Amino acid sequence: MSPFSSSAQRTEQWRHLRLRTDDGVATVTLARPEKLNALTFGAYADLRDLLAELARERSVRALVLGGEGRGFCSGGDVDEIIGATLSMDTAQLLDFNRMTGQVVRALRECPFPVIAAVHGVAAGAGAVLALAADFRIADPSARFAFLFTKVGLSGGDMGAAYLLPRVVGLGHATRLLMLGEPVRAPEAERIGLISELTDEGRADERAAELARHLADGPALAYAQTKALLTAELDMPLAASVELDAATQALLMNGEDYAEFHAAFTEKRPPKWRGR
Repeated sequence: MSPFSSSAQRTEQWRHLRLRTDDGVATVTLARPEKLNALTFGAYADLRDLLAELARERSVRALVLGGEGRGFCSGGDVDEIIGATLSMDTAQLLDFNRMTGQVVRALRECPFPVIAAVHGVAAGAGAVLALAADFRIADPSARFAFLFTKVGLSGGDMGAAYLLPRVVGLGHATRLLMLGEPVRAPEAERIGLISELTDEGRADERAAELARHLADGPALAYAQTKALLTAELDMPLAASVELDAATQALLMNGEDYAEFHAAFTEKRPPKWRGR
């Protein structure tokens, strides 16, 4: 754990999701299966705060985000969020929308890879949560739908208009965000929306395998790769190359870089320490 993690005590129990940790791998499960894991105000807040807490502690090296039951996440709860927001004033609505965006920022900025294990529906905010992950592992039942225009709102919610064109291209992103039509697993694989298509029912298993592989690897190298992928999306080439050079110079002073050379010389697997 980082000595600078927090002045507050670690949260022992989360009300709106389940957390399991195993030797550097965190598994976060959205657990409202009777509502297709529809998000509530509390679920958003838990996700935001959990990701910040794990990022500060530095004990997690990979995270799997999944959903219990028949689907990944059906988006914001129609009654508990959409119904409730109808009586809010502009200041309250801005606070709510900023909170949902903070969840996406936390997924993109946390210093460990995030893997979304998607089966069944990933709709609305659920589709954006999967989009914000570093990897999307899906089985043939998966279907994505960015439904925001279907409820009379902008398709560019929670950073979707920023992230989606960078994943699937502007043409596909325009179609998905404008029309809100479902994208089933074969098309999602074809346009690059998912990282890997598994056999039926194997998304969780494959996501766990990938998380284990990442957690056992050079964690600091992965963290810096993720940070550069996010930071350089909006940089000119000259600034990107300079940032790459500075990052590599720092990592070349790290223990993992020296460990690779020692392992190569001794003809053994590296023992990565994430330092």
